[in-house]
Amino acid sequence: MNGEMITFAIQGGSVPGYLSLPPGGHGPAVIAIQEWWGLVGHIKDVADRLAAEGFVVLAPDLYHGQSASEPNEAKKLAMALDRQRAIAEITAAAEHLRGLDTVQPKKVGVMGWCMGGALALSAAANSNAFDAAVCFYGRPLEAGDAAKLHTPTLGIYGELDTGIPQSLVQAFDNELEKAGTPHHIHTYAGAEHAFFNNDRPEVYHPEASADAWQRTLSWLRQYLA
Repeated sequence: MNGEMITFAIQGGSVPGYLSLPPGGHGPAVIAIQEWWGLVGHIKDVADRLAAEGFVVLAPDLYHGQSASEPNEAKKLAMALDRQRAIAEITAAAEHLRGLDTVQPKKVGVMGWCMGGALALSAAANSNAFDAAVCFYGRPLEAGDAAKLHTPTLGIYGELDTGIPQSLVQAFDNELEKAGTPHHIHTYAGAEHAFFNNDRPEVYHPEASADAWQRTLSWLRQYLA
């Protein structure tokens, strides 16, 4: 890991997170939001990869020190998560990043995977703190919330994701179109849920993952650089 654990302030307390800085020492910022496993090595590795591409990256630890390696335990942690508190912590992370001298220009993107992708969408829909959003196979927003999402949004999904049917993805795409939100929704043929997670060989899809990474970098550079 090239970054370090820090804490940032939120009303009534503080939140731990993993901060990774780009080689040049400054750049626009990205908040990277965990899957239901927690702030595990995979998320820190992706944060470092984003930093290597020129972004100041903060991955907030929404479980505050807890993590899981087994699905049933991860499900318990995810169900116990106070969603509104998590969105508040993500928004506080954006405020923290804008206050850093290393963040230049003062633009902040938010992205996440699975649970984190859904939280990225919700955070962007409930705040004007974000200049770009990227959602990897997070549950799409329903119509009322989608109408509030005006942040330029890239949605990335797998055709074989049994938890998120393509009908939901298409409906989300249609709602963003109606709202006039800059967006692009891309579905990868033959890819399952969590296809980007190279720590899970049973679902990892190298080709889709590589293409999704390049689309993500292009999107973030377009709206943050």
